[in-house]
Amino acid sequence: MSEQAAASAGQTRNRVVIVDDHAIFRSGLRAELDGRVAVVGEAHDVDSAILAVREHRPEVVLLDVHLPGGTGGGGAEVVRACRDLLEEVQFLAISVSDQAEDVVSVIRAGARGYVTKTISSDELVDAVGVVSTGDAVFSPRLAGFVLDAFGTSSAAQDVRDEELDLLSAREVEVMRLIARGYTYREIASDLFISVKTVESHVSKVLRKLQLSSRHELTRWAEQRRIV
Repeated sequence: MSEQAAASAGQTRNRVVIVDDHAIFRSGLRAELDGRVAVVGEAHDVDSAILAVREHRPEVVLLDVHLPGGTGGGGAEVVRACRDLLEEVQFLAISVSDQAEDVVSVIRAGARGYVTKTISSDELVDAVGVVSTGDAVFSPRLAGFVLDAFGTSSAAQDVRDEELDLLSAREVEVMRLIARGYTYREIASDLFISVKTVESHVSKVLRKLQLSSRHELTRWAEQRRIV
């Protein structure tokens, strides 16, 4: 059924933009959703995602968390760059990652939900529908991360949130590995970047958090349970 026919039959489909850096995943997801939502655009990195969202103004953006481009902020950077559209565009993160820091960063940026790529196509269509109305959707085990991060209103928690917001997604990754005792060379290998780039990220993290050493950085991360 065409989009026009669906609309005339009272079966208007949600307009969706798919954002993922893997073309195979985008095409597979489009095929799974065909006829059930209206995929109006695709994007493969931060910059193209921002352009696609602004051009198409979809009801829902299916957003991968780890994206190249931009300033290294990944999916959260896309959401932040489109905050002026959040009354009409909703973001649903869909990722292979179930790490707490990934969930919290993109939700804090303004996304309305987070599901993992193990979700079935039926569940994803339902999730798109729920998020399009402004309600939140999370894969079951991920909801606890959000409650832990946003369930307290203490001044100390507010300070921690503001500090963490200073860091890009990549900087958080590097900080977490530093706190776990990885060497610069091990981090470079794990993240497929150069040692020089690791050194640059560490320097930026120390400067943004006003810390002076790797030891202080480790203690900072441990206190916030993001190691």
